[in-house]
Amino acid sequence: MARHGELRTPGPVGFVMKIVGIVAAVLLVSGAGVAAYAATDVVASFADGAVDLEGQGTVPPDIGAIEGGVDLLLVGTDECEKEYAYLFGDRCTGADAEGQLNDVNMLVHISDNPRRVTVVSFPRDLMVPIPSCTREDGSATPATSKTQINAAWGYGGLSCVAKTIKELSGQNIPLAAKVSFGNVINITDAIGGVSVCIGNGGIKDMYTGINWPAGERTIQGVEALQFLRTRHGLENGSDLARISNQQQYMSSLARKLVSDEVLSNPATLYKLATTAVDNITPSKSLTNPMTLVQIALAVKGVPFEDIVFVQYPVLTDPADDNRVVPDYESAKALWAALEANEAIEVTHDQDLTGGVIVADPQPTEGATEPATPDTTATTDPNATPAPTDTPVALPQNIPGQNAAQQTCSAGNVRSKG
Repeated sequence: MARHGELRTPGPVGFVMKIVGIVAAVLLVSGAGVAAYAATDVVASFADGAVDLEGQGTVPPDIGAIEGGVDLLLVGTDECEKEYAYLFGDRCTGADAEGQLNDVNMLVHISDNPRRVTVVSFPRDLMVPIPSCTREDGSATPATSKTQINAAWGYGGLSCVAKTIKELSGQNIPLAAKVSFGNVINITDAIGGVSVCIGNGGIKDMYTGINWPAGERTIQGVEALQFLRTRHGLENGSDLARISNQQQYMSSLARKLVSDEVLSNPATLYKLATTAVDNITPSKSLTNPMTLVQIALAVKGVPFEDIVFVQYPVLTDPADDNRVVPDYESAKALWAALEANEAIEVTHDQDLTGGVIVADPQPTEGATEPATPDTTATTDPNATPAPTDTPVALPQNIPGQNAAQQTCSAGNVRSKG
């Protein structure tokens, strides 16, 4: 298996930005409208610096009535915010400390009734065509036939990333948001941490400072950064393995956000809402508070089985073993299932991702056994009933999991016995 990204080890802030996209994605799909829960002046601040999206369709006046659902793009940028710069060494003291770099792109698809949510992660070393984009000064960038996807941000910011992913996916993207890395510390602290499962005897990674035994662990703040940055701490050390490990975190975060511990606590909700709006730069189409409410209503009560996190399918780039290219055939099956609003089932063997395993961890003495995921929080008389149709089996080249599943990190040291 190609160890994508091994030749050019990303800076620590680059790792962190994956987390920010994850946090924002699950915030929007699982409790999303908590931003609309904030006071009017807080929501108004959300519009500061809002971005126009080039070549995208309009937002439906009522998400609940649109056929085929709606898509929202989340872009994570690597920035050196003053309060966190000390954590990230050379990246925030060198010549590029003032710049913004794109490190994560996630497309959140919300279906029409029956409601389903699918979050598609695009690996940052994915080589794709990038269309001509309009810069802030009105000039146009030339189109390219094969460029690393995270270069789109430098060509034309949020709008260019949306345009690139629209052409790759064929999905209209009327809503988008950019988030910065400080959000991960703030949001995990706001909700009191997220429980993750460590397998394979534990994780040890000198690059992120992790040395944790197997078992369940509640992480927040800097520990959340360490966990979601880790690549060398995983079984095969690749960027693609890291995406699988991060999907474990997303699933756990989704369960936490819709639990009574968060949704039934007004103080926690308000803190979460203000944290979100302080760390997100939205497209202008996302600044209307009613749109946020409509998103929340659209996903309210979606069963955990129908909140699915997948990685866009890729193949090793024949020109560079450390880059990947689109697997268009497998992707076609994914987009067709979303277009038809069919339930989807991930068939990829989790034990082969190198990032997670499905086997129970073997905790060291004194560690706590992982808890069974609590799905009772979605029981609501007004909730969308769980669909009874047979799920479409996705091609095996599409890794992922749903929010009802619990996986464990595939640590780089196998347990014995």
